[in-house]
Amino acid sequence: MDKLKNFLSLHRKTATVATVTAALLTGIANGLFGGGGGMLAVPAYTVFQGMETKKAHATAVAAILPLSLISAIIYIANGNFNPSFGYYVCGAVIIGGITGSFLLKKISSRLLEFIFYGVMLAAGIRMLNR
Repeated sequence: MDKLKNFLSLHRKTATVATVTAALLTGIANGLFGGGGGMLAVPAYTVFQGMETKKAHATAVAAILPLSLISAIIYIANGNFNPSFGYYVCGAVIIGGITGSFLLKKISSRLLEFIFYGVMLAAGIRMLNR
Protein backbone atom coordinates (compact mmCIF):
# COMPACT_ATOMS: atom_id res chain seq x y z
CA MET A 1 0.00 0.00 0.00
CA ASP A 2 2.88 2.39 0.74
CA LYS A 3 4.31 1.79 -2.74
CA LEU A 4 0.95 2.64 -4.27
CA LYS A 5 0.68 5.82 -2.19
CA ASN A 6 4.20 6.84 -3.24
CA PHE A 7 3.37 6.18 -6.90
CA LEU A 8 0.15 8.18 -6.68
CA SER A 9 1.83 11.08 -4.92
CA LEU A 10 4.26 11.28 -7.84
CA HIS A 11 1.45 10.93 -10.36
CA ARG A 12 -1.29 13.21 -9.01
CA LYS A 13 -2.88 13.58 -12.45
CA THR A 14 -3.27 9.80 -12.75
CA ALA A 15 -4.75 9.66 -9.25
CA THR A 16 -7.18 12.46 -10.07
CA VAL A 17 -8.28 10.78 -13.32
CA ALA A 18 -8.76 7.48 -11.45
CA THR A 19 -10.80 9.23 -8.75
CA VAL A 20 -13.00 11.04 -11.27
CA THR A 21 -13.53 7.75 -13.14
CA ALA A 22 -14.53 6.07 -9.88
CA ALA A 23 -16.89 8.99 -9.17
CA LEU A 24 -18.53 8.50 -12.57
CA LEU A 25 -18.96 4.79 -11.87
CA THR A 26 -20.31 5.67 -8.41
CA GLY A 27 -22.98 7.83 -10.02
CA ILE A 28 -23.88 5.14 -12.53
CA ALA A 29 -24.12 2.48 -9.80
CA ASN A 30 -26.23 4.70 -7.57
CA GLY A 31 -28.57 5.70 -10.39
CA LEU A 32 -28.88 2.19 -11.79
CA PHE A 33 -29.11 0.19 -8.57
CA GLY A 34 -30.61 2.83 -6.27
CA GLY A 35 -27.52 2.73 -4.06
CA GLY A 36 -24.19 1.06 -3.61
CA GLY A 37 -22.07 3.86 -4.98
CA GLY A 38 -20.17 4.08 -1.71
CA MET A 39 -18.80 0.62 -2.36
CA LEU A 40 -16.88 2.18 -5.24
CA ALA A 41 -16.25 5.65 -3.80
CA VAL A 42 -14.70 4.68 -0.46
CA PRO A 43 -11.94 2.44 -1.89
CA ALA A 44 -11.24 5.06 -4.59
CA TYR A 45 -10.82 7.82 -2.02
CA THR A 46 -8.58 5.73 0.20
CA VAL A 47 -6.44 4.26 -2.58
CA PHE A 48 -6.23 7.05 -5.15
CA GLN A 49 -6.32 10.03 -2.78
CA GLY A 50 -4.69 8.46 0.29
CA MET A 51 -7.66 9.59 2.36
CA GLU A 52 -8.08 8.27 5.90
CA THR A 53 -10.86 5.67 6.12
CA LYS A 54 -13.31 7.67 8.20
CA LYS A 55 -12.89 10.76 6.00
CA ALA A 56 -13.39 8.60 2.91
CA HIS A 57 -16.69 7.28 4.27
CA ALA A 58 -17.89 10.75 5.25
CA THR A 59 -16.83 12.20 1.89
CA ALA A 60 -18.60 9.41 0.02
CA VAL A 61 -21.83 10.07 1.92
CA ALA A 62 -21.59 13.82 1.26
CA ALA A 63 -20.89 13.22 -2.44
CA ILE A 64 -23.69 10.69 -2.83
CA LEU A 65 -26.34 12.81 -1.06
CA PRO A 66 -27.08 15.16 -3.99
CA LEU A 67 -26.92 12.22 -6.41
CA SER A 68 -29.44 10.30 -4.30
CA LEU A 69 -31.79 13.29 -4.20
CA ILE A 70 -31.66 13.70 -7.98
CA SER A 71 -32.11 9.95 -8.53
CA ALA A 72 -35.08 9.94 -6.14
CA ILE A 73 -36.75 12.80 -8.01
CA ILE A 74 -36.32 10.94 -11.30
CA TYR A 75 -37.60 7.66 -9.81
CA ILE A 76 -40.66 9.40 -8.33
CA ALA A 77 -41.36 11.32 -11.58
CA ASN A 78 -41.25 8.04 -13.51
CA GLY A 79 -43.63 6.32 -11.10
CA ASN A 80 -40.96 4.04 -9.62
CA PHE A 81 -41.71 4.86 -5.99
CA ASN A 82 -44.10 3.03 -3.69
CA PRO A 83 -45.34 5.71 -1.26
CA SER A 84 -47.12 3.30 1.11
CA PHE A 85 -43.83 1.54 1.77
CA GLY A 86 -41.29 4.17 0.77
CA TYR A 87 -42.02 6.69 3.51
CA TYR A 88 -41.36 4.10 6.24
CA VAL A 89 -38.12 3.13 4.57
CA CYS A 90 -37.09 6.80 4.22
CA GLY A 91 -37.65 7.35 7.94
CA ALA A 92 -35.69 4.25 8.88
CA VAL A 93 -32.82 5.19 6.55
CA ILE A 94 -32.63 8.67 8.09
CA ILE A 95 -32.51 7.24 11.61
CA GLY A 96 -29.93 4.67 10.50
CA GLY A 97 -27.81 7.34 8.82
CA ILE A 98 -27.78 9.52 11.92
CA THR A 99 -26.91 6.51 14.08
CA GLY A 100 -24.15 5.47 11.70
CA SER A 101 -22.62 8.95 11.64
CA PHE A 102 -22.38 8.95 15.43
CA LEU A 103 -20.94 5.41 15.42
CA LEU A 104 -18.31 6.51 12.88
CA LYS A 105 -16.78 8.76 15.55
CA LYS A 106 -16.68 5.99 18.11
CA ILE A 107 -15.27 2.98 16.24
CA SER A 108 -11.70 2.56 15.07
CA SER A 109 -10.74 2.94 11.42
CA ARG A 110 -9.53 -0.66 11.46
CA LEU A 111 -12.92 -1.96 12.65
CA LEU A 112 -14.68 0.25 10.10
CA GLU A 113 -12.55 -1.22 7.30
CA PHE A 114 -13.20 -4.77 8.56
CA ILE A 115 -16.99 -4.20 8.61
CA PHE A 116 -17.04 -2.38 5.27
CA TYR A 117 -15.01 -4.94 3.35
CA GLY A 118 -16.80 -7.78 5.13
CA VAL A 119 -20.16 -6.46 3.94
CA MET A 120 -18.78 -6.05 0.41
CA LEU A 121 -17.43 -9.60 0.43
CA ALA A 122 -20.68 -11.05 1.81
CA ALA A 123 -22.72 -9.17 -0.81
CA GLY A 124 -20.45 -10.44 -3.58
CA ILE A 125 -20.66 -14.03 -2.40
CA ARG A 126 -24.44 -13.80 -2.10
CA MET A 127 -24.73 -12.44 -5.62
CA LEU A 128 -22.54 -15.21 -7.03
CA ASN A 129 -24.66 -17.86 -5.29
CA ARG A 130 -27.96 -16.64 -6.75
